[in-house]
Amino acid sequence: MTHAHAQHSARTHATFQTRAVAWVREAFGSEPADDRAERAHHFLEEALETVQAAGTSHQEALELVTYVYERPAGDVAQEVGGVLLTLAPFAAAHGVDMQAAGETELARVSRTDEHLAGGGHRSVRSRKKMPQQPRPAPVRRLDERL
Repeated sequence: MTHAHAQHSARTHATFQTRAVAWVREAFGSEPADDRAERAHHFLEEALETVQAAGTSHQEALELVTYVYERPAGDVAQEVGGVLLTLAPFAAAHGVDMQAAGETELARVSRTDEHLAGGGHRSVRSRKKMPQQPRPAPVRRLDERL
C-alpha cells in the first residue's frame, strides 16, 4: 500500500469528530482549536444560526438563554450527549440527514477557502472587534409565560 493510499484509508476510517478537529487545526491552528471558550462561542453561534434557519425568533432565543442561565451549569459530557440526542430528532423533523449534512459541510470547507475568506469562522478575538449591538430589553422567563 502506498503512503498516499494509507493516508486516504486512514482519513476515510477516522471518525467525523477526528476529521473535523483535524480540519480546524489545519485551517486555524492548534491555539484556536484547543481554546475552550473559542469552541464554545463558535458552537453557540452555529446552534443559533441553525434554530434561526428553522424559524426560532430572536425573542424566543433570548428567553431560552435566560431560562438556561438561571439554572446551575451542567456537566459538559452529559450536555454534549443531550445535544446529540436532541439534534437527531431536530434534523429528522426538518428532513435533514445530520450525518450527511456534517459530511457535506466538512467536504465543502475542506476544499475551498471561501468559508474562511467570507468570514465563515471568526475567532473570539475578531468577534470582540465587531460593533456591539444595543442590548434588548430584559425578557420574561419561559415559565412566566405559562
